[in-house]
Amino acid sequence: MASKLDALNRWVDEVARLTQPDRIHWCDGSEAEYQALVELMLDTGDLSELNPATHPNCYLHRSNPSDVARVEHLTFVCSRNADDAGPNNHWMAPEEAHQKIDALFAGCMKGRTLYVIPYCMGPIDSPLARCGVEISDSPYVVANMRIMTRMGEAALARIEREGSFVRGLHSTGDLDPAKRFIMHFPEELTIKSIGSGYGGNALLGKKCHALRIASWQARQEGWLAEHMLILGLESPQGETHYVAAAFPSACGKTNLAMLIPPAAYPGWKVWTIGDDICWMQPGPDGRLWAINPEAGFFGVAPGTSRSTNPNALAMLDRDAIFTNVAETADQQPWWEGLPEGKPATDWQGRDYDPANGPAAHPNSRFTVSAKQCPSWSPRAEDPQGVPISAIIFGGRRESLVPLVFEARDWKHGVLVGAAMGSETTAAATGAVGVLRRDSMAMKPFCGYNFADYFSHWLSLDKANAKLPRIFHVNWFRKGANGKFVWPGFGDNMRVLEWIVNRCKGGVGAVETPIGLLPRKEDLKLAGLGLGEAELELLLEVDHAGWAREYAGIGEYLESFGARTPALLQQEHARVSGELAASLAPSAKVAVG
Repeated sequence: MASKLDALNRWVDEVARLTQPDRIHWCDGSEAEYQALVELMLDTGDLSELNPATHPNCYLHRSNPSDVARVEHLTFVCSRNADDAGPNNHWMAPEEAHQKIDALFAGCMKGRTLYVIPYCMGPIDSPLARCGVEISDSPYVVANMRIMTRMGEAALARIEREGSFVRGLHSTGDLDPAKRFIMHFPEELTIKSIGSGYGGNALLGKKCHALRIASWQARQEGWLAEHMLILGLESPQGETHYVAAAFPSACGKTNLAMLIPPAAYPGWKVWTIGDDICWMQPGPDGRLWAINPEAGFFGVAPGTSRSTNPNALAMLDRDAIFTNVAETADQQPWWEGLPEGKPATDWQGRDYDPANGPAAHPNSRFTVSAKQCPSWSPRAEDPQGVPISAIIFGGRRESLVPLVFEARDWKHGVLVGAAMGSETTAAATGAVGVLRRDSMAMKPFCGYNFADYFSHWLSLDKANAKLPRIFHVNWFRKGANGKFVWPGFGDNMRVLEWIVNRCKGGVGAVETPIGLLPRKEDLKLAGLGLGEAELELLLEVDHAGWAREYAGIGEYLESFGARTPALLQQEHARVSGELAASLAPSAKVAVG
């Protein structure tokens, strides 16, 4: 009787013939295997041990200076039909893509070990979870995949039971940027990545599988794969509401996911389910139920401190891998934002010199098990997931966008998410600080045409659905002095409380054309020292400015052509019309 692993064995054999490794190792996910990989990388210099007294079982990896972030311009979605990839993706025909990248894979593992990495995205027994196998020649990838996924024998057993898995082929190649590609073949459930060892390009379970391929799977199967954190907000009475929130990379997702309530909230608790990726599926009760497909955090180090994210810092003193951070003279990890210590060597291993730029790379990272987080929720392992009460969208906007507003209904919420704009960050190569539309924070990660993606979101609004309320937040509003008006970090709890109260029907709101805003008296602001003018700015709705904004949103939606859902365009027209009416009769602003 044929085994369901026959297809996997045949694929491994095919890859081995192409890449010609010296050895093949099937990963079992054991502690002994992990320690052997660490010893190997210490011997080769791929890792260096950090101070065992202050950071036991912690290691530093320095990547090639040309390989420090995701490379969106080299990332392709290779669907058979170019329109299925959409203008939000770089497209290449599958046959051409396979031919181009396989030529680079030919013989690339000579002298290396081919690692077969079976993994599960999500709790191993969850019906919402999905499995994959990554083949890689990088022990650094294996070590990180063990932290980031449920990797090894249990995942292989599930693959054998189900007979299906996402295939991921990775090689660091020769790290030549001219030979670097990340290819996704959604119809084949296949990923091929070469020329990079950086996390988002090489840990194929993360953005490649859990977002680009999973978003395609989710549309086929009626669920959502999203670039979202998941947190639980528990009141002193023991009632917990779960919230999913989407922000572009390096815009505070990890900080929000691990928030510690301020002194004004005695008895409140924030539980961390996940900080980056959320898979949501409609349950039999009509609600959306969510899991975090990841088992660890691959977080941005710079800016992480006791004042910004004490929970994150508390989990980084043991059993962690650091990538491209600086080091102190006594081998402790260091990055900008830490108040204590000083760098002796920078992220490239050079003696620290401020003339060379930051000591830690702005996109330097830590990899650590989620269970080490002090606020980690045991419900992160619930096979059925957790029920989502609210979905929050957000980004960096220095002006115009209020602190928080609620969408009127689901279709308005989809428009709010589709229209999201944010300044770019160091997590992707290219210019920093440029405003771009980043729908649902999924622009770099949606595995298919955004117009179809918007239609899929809208399709969830059906009879008997009990969908989450949708909100938009902006922690980054600046005053005339150029400084942030809202304190952020732990004080974001004050906004979360209003959001939960809205979900419970416990507070009212101010109706505006762009959505529902808090009444001043419904935000707990005691102790913040916010002046009346600052509060007015945070809750301001500049109708003329929003009319211009909606003209730009209209142009953005039109860029997706005929596939753009009519319902979304109608909703855009409704809000635009309300804005125009609010400006009449003196307004001269053109509204699109």
